[in-house]
Amino acid sequence: MPAHSRTASPGPALSRADFIEGLAKGLAVLESFDTERQRLNATLTAERAGITRAAARRHLLTLAHLGYLETDGSHFWLASKVLRFSGSYLASARLPRAIQPTLNRLAVQTREAFSAVVLDGDEVVIVARSGGERGTATSSAERVIAYGVHLGARLPAHATSTGRVLLAALSRAQLAQWMKGRTLTRLTPLTRTEPRALRQTLEQVRRQDWCLASEEHELGVHALAVPVRNAGGATVAALNVVSSPQRLPAAILQRELLPLLQEAAHELRPLV
Repeated sequence: MPAHSRTASPGPALSRADFIEGLAKGLAVLESFDTERQRLNATLTAERAGITRAAARRHLLTLAHLGYLETDGSHFWLASKVLRFSGSYLASARLPRAIQPTLNRLAVQTREAFSAVVLDGDEVVIVARSGGERGTATSSAERVIAYGVHLGARLPAHATSTGRVLLAALSRAQLAQWMKGRTLTRLTPLTRTEPRALRQTLEQVRRQDWCLASEEHELGVHALAVPVRNAGGATVAALNVVSSPQRLPAAILQRELLPLLQEAAHELRPLV
């Protein structure tokens, strides 16, 4: 998704005099690179970042000079140096560190894959994942875990269990703003792309306080999620388990794993 089209996460109020436009453009250039477009030239970068081609070229060359991009002279791609940001976040942020032991315990207990996710605009971001101790997990489970679900992965909020849990936690006014003018991408034949249908789904999620999304983000994959709230009652993340309908039918997910997720979320409340 083009970086300039993402809904920005709310931040502190900032006067125009304090806003550094060059920094914002440079970050927009970095955000232009994703799994869909791993290599960009100046023209594509300008289109995705919402800036002129000349500005895109200067930012690309500067970022390459600083070591954040690599280039063959025509196209540019991310260099490993960008991992400094994610590494620093994961090492210092309270939320991933608080949740990680719980994810690992759940994985050992159930031999399933668990993640903690936060909302960032129109996407959710995986900020913590269970460790590799899955015992004798089947090859089908391994496939589900490996495909596009990794630490730092960004997934569309409207089509994922965690995204719906986090969207359901928004106020009515916040959700109306999030939905305004938004086109919901169809990722599989089962993805709900009608705004009214999504609103109805989110109402149900609010009432039951959990969400099961089945094959709307990827065929052959479903996930069950619950909100993680802090001591003040605010939803700060979503906790989910991912599997396949064939390996773990929805009824089993709800009967056996939903109570574990809810208990874990309750235990995390004073920690996050």
